[in-house]
Amino acid sequence: LTATDALEVFDQEPIRRQLQLLCDVGLGYLTLGQPLSTLSGGESQRIKLAKELGKSGNLYLLDEPTTGLHLADINRLMAILNQLVDDGNSVIVIEHNLDVVEQADWIIDLGPEGGQAGGQIVAAGTPEDVALTSRGHTGRYLRDHLGLEQPASAGTR
Repeated sequence: LTATDALEVFDQEPIRRQLQLLCDVGLGYLTLGQPLSTLSGGESQRIKLAKELGKSGNLYLLDEPTTGLHLADINRLMAILNQLVDDGNSVIVIEHNLDVVEQADWIIDLGPEGGQAGGQIVAAGTPEDVALTSRGHTGRYLRDHLGLEQPASAGTR
């Protein structure tokens, strides 16, 4: 029985709540009793996140959570992260996917390059603020992604 199918079978609220969480994070296709060893890394992460929904006052740090995810799964992940924030949590995401970056409340762009040529804050602010900075690669790519033009007098932040 899949989690989605089980929602139609079980009447007990505690069971239904857990099944609904699986469905909410896009895992309604998992079968009851499915061994954890058969889950992908992304599926395991979403189960962990589902357990956190409804909690508040926590800090979550995710490193490249969209790696290997299909676009539909990225959208689902973003809905989960937004729900965590709406519930009163703080979420910090290290990410290069511009569809995710543009949804951030605040960006801290480190650079100007990677490794030993990086580690400096080259921009900080809203996605639009960072897109209009002249330092770092994120601003340039984000500016193109958002369809913004760099003002002639754009400085660094």
